[in-house]
Amino acid sequence: MENDAPASSGDSALHRGHGHGHGSDPMLKLSISAIGIVFGDIGTSPLYAFRETFDGHHKLALDPLHIYGVVSLMFWSMMLVVTIKYVSIIMRADNKGEGGSLALLALVGRRTRNMRWSTGLVLLGVFATALFYGDSMITPAVSVLGAVEGISVYSPALSVVIVPLAVFILVFLFFIQSKGSAKVGAFFGPIMLLYFGVISTLGILSIAQTPAILTAFSPHYAVLFFVSDPLAGFLSLGTVVLAVTGAEALYSDMGHFGRRPIGLSWLVFVLPALMMNYMGQAALLLRNPLALESPFYRLAPDWFQIPLIIIATMAAIIASQAVISGAFSVTQQAIQLGFMPRLRIDHTSAKTAGQIYIPSVNWALMVMVIVLVLVFRSSSNLTSAYGIAVTGAMFIDTCLLTVLVLYMWRWKKRYALPLLGIFFLVDGAYLAANLTKIPDGGWFPLTVGFVIFTLLTTWAAGRTLMRERMRELAMPIPVFVKSAANSAARVPGTAVFMTSTASGVPHALLHNLKHNKVLHERVILLTVKIADEPYIGGDHRVEHEDLGNGFHRLVLRYGFMEQPDVPEALAQINSCGAPFKMMETSFFLSRQTLLASKNPAMPLWREKLFAWMLRNAESAMEFFRLPTNRVVELGSQLEI
Repeated sequence: MENDAPASSGDSALHRGHGHGHGSDPMLKLSISAIGIVFGDIGTSPLYAFRETFDGHHKLALDPLHIYGVVSLMFWSMMLVVTIKYVSIIMRADNKGEGGSLALLALVGRRTRNMRWSTGLVLLGVFATALFYGDSMITPAVSVLGAVEGISVYSPALSVVIVPLAVFILVFLFFIQSKGSAKVGAFFGPIMLLYFGVISTLGILSIAQTPAILTAFSPHYAVLFFVSDPLAGFLSLGTVVLAVTGAEALYSDMGHFGRRPIGLSWLVFVLPALMMNYMGQAALLLRNPLALESPFYRLAPDWFQIPLIIIATMAAIIASQAVISGAFSVTQQAIQLGFMPRLRIDHTSAKTAGQIYIPSVNWALMVMVIVLVLVFRSSSNLTSAYGIAVTGAMFIDTCLLTVLVLYMWRWKKRYALPLLGIFFLVDGAYLAANLTKIPDGGWFPLTVGFVIFTLLTTWAAGRTLMRERMRELAMPIPVFVKSAANSAARVPGTAVFMTSTASGVPHALLHNLKHNKVLHERVILLTVKIADEPYIGGDHRVEHEDLGNGFHRLVLRYGFMEQPDVPEALAQINSCGAPFKMMETSFFLSRQTLLASKNPAMPLWREKLFAWMLRNAESAMEFFRLPTNRVVELGSQLEI
């Protein structure tokens, strides 16, 4: 459609609506909320991470050297990747309070637009977004399976119900998405507090029996592990990284809670709870190697197995919910920034702007998650597919951080380069180790990533070509205003012609004049533009130009975290004559039909893919909240 300006963005958390000002919210309340939403993914890693490091596809010997080494690796990975890289540095890079790969890309891209490598930077950021979708499919499957597998620890005879139960839980979770998450979200914080409290207590009880495990905090155990067994040390990174999956969520959800509450929750509560549990599992394996079957559940006494399964399953559901909401958020941001066609977006809360539901994304995710559960059938098998998407996104974040540190913050190179070198070394090692898992399942997130990357870049390229072609064919507006104003009959009312470019005459206006032979008394040429900032202040929202003879050019600007509402914006404009009345206003849209070109500007298969995406894009009527009984849609043909 000609007015293919992207629609609004949502948020990956469940408690949107505060904008980015959190000063009035108590720090404790925000910190507890952050625990319930931000840390679900990384918080459920103890269900499988430690077990898989020893019993996964690259098995390790269960001896003190490897056990101490793995615990040390997990701790220092959390310190370097989560605490230093994300909490201390990257979370300083807020785009007007918002975080996440796309927000970071928009922030960096705004400053590097004219540099020769800016295109490569944009492609890296888009690929990180594409990888996120692979991660958002695997996380619910591996988290829920890892939780319900405790049933087989409690009673091996019940192991046959694990997969059906996991599928039931996941289907139920996806089916309730359309209802909104406000009421359920209120319980997320307390449930995750209970979960972290339980796993840390179980860990402490195990540590008390083998207190020597606390010496594993020393980094020399990790070094000794690599020196004594270099190949095993390298391969173990592929599963050790499972302990930090979800680190990017801290940055993505920064706009909902603020940097300080997330940092406080991580340092004071989540990090200690996770390490106590990992060390408790390590201490248990030192005492009883047979507990490797499920060291997480074996930490608990028999009488506590069922309550622990219930608590862990609730935590897994919360982790899955956060990832699903994150997929909705990333999709909206991608639409806003011009990488996706419009999709239907439902707002599930009148009070909280970020609580959104995208049916097409929800059902596509559900199908893929169920397929993953049915094909892989266990969290152990799924962990072979887990990690590549996460480490790929982390590596790309480090690339973007490099540009940020050197070109925007302008840190002194003698300080910045060694620190960046450490990040590249750590992220590169994790990514390389995970690439060895491609034959065992790592191909899945990579395939998903490349498919979605192709869709995103095809839409962006096709949209750019279509706009350029329309600009070439457009009649200059001054010429049209003079000729039309003197020759066409004028009828009462206001006509708003939506156009994606703020220059030239919209195709819909030309077609209307050609077929109906009339013009309205007031003609508005309206363009909705999305900025690479999350929010646009009211003073900068509207740009108005009086073209004469009853013609006006309006440009409405929105941030990529905002929901465009054209009727609401028009109601507040007084510079175009009389106030806008919806019952006297008609909105004219143009829908393009692409024709095969003799000299296509992009490969034929991509042109056909773009045409398919264009046909299936959501109507601008719903996207811009236009009154359904006041919209006229006119078709036109275009070659690109």
